Amino acid sequence: MIMFFTTGILGIIIGLSGFTPPSFKMMITFMGVINIGLGAFFTFIYLTQTRKDPDKRKKKRKTD
Repeated sequence: MIMFFTTGILGIIIGLSGFTPPSFKMMITFMGVINIGLGAFFTFIYLTQTRKDPDKRKKKRKTD
């Protein structure tokens, strides 16, 4: 997730700066936006997943 966000931010910064040739500016900026979108999607999936219940078969039973 962090990789998508950092490459997206760097792609937007490099795409909008004057260091890239004019033919690549729009493509690099668009790829940066796609990376930020992927980072947001995977963050959403990670934060909304449900916890699995522990396996009851492997739990030790207390003997009183």
